[in-house]
Amino acid sequence: MMSSAARLLEHQVLVLNARWTPIQVTTVKEAIGLVAKGAAFVLEPGTFERHDLSSWAGISKLKAKIGDVVIRSPRLVLLPPEVIVLSKYEGQGEKSVIFSRRNLFKRDRYTCQYCGAQPGPEELTIDHVNPKSKGGTSTWENCVLSCIECNKRKSNRTPAEADMKLRKVPKKPSWRILTQVPPKDRHESWEQFLSKAYWQVELEP
Repeated sequence: MMSSAARLLEHQVLVLNARWTPIQVTTVKEAIGLVAKGAAFVLEPGTFERHDLSSWAGISKLKAKIGDVVIRSPRLVLLPPEVIVLSKYEGQGEKSVIFSRRNLFKRDRYTCQYCGAQPGPEELTIDHVNPKSKGGTSTWENCVLSCIECNKRKSNRTPAEADMKLRKVPKKPSWRILTQVPPKDRHESWEQFLSKAYWQVELEP
């Protein structure tokens, strides 16, 4: 069983580019790594001040309450960051959406792309739409989630050959899809960055 400290390192952190535009989510562990390397700053909720690792440790020491779950190292005690801002990168982050099992499950929302079932991660498998034996590759456009029953039915065939139909055309996801994490895992401090109105409302002169 994963310890509370290990679970904490897997919590979600919103990543902003250098222009403060949200581009993706990452884990607390990866976020702290970016801050430690100087590639990002922790954004303090409420004040939105930027902090490097040292100043965030100072803030954490002041704000941490008895009973708070914190990240400890021989030299530092850190509250888990909720939002980080990259120090230089100003792009939109499309290239940062890595083709991985975890992200594929997020894209397809833990749903079989043939029958629509949601049996749970243990009962889902990754299916190559065009089988590897027919030249199919492991890409966003050729891989989908499939329940075990549909996977058996399709076997080593294309959907057309198996008389099966995909619910939607598979494609590379954008950061917006990957930020659709369960409400219980989202932070209030994310909302003004993710809100469509926040970015599109006309500012008063």
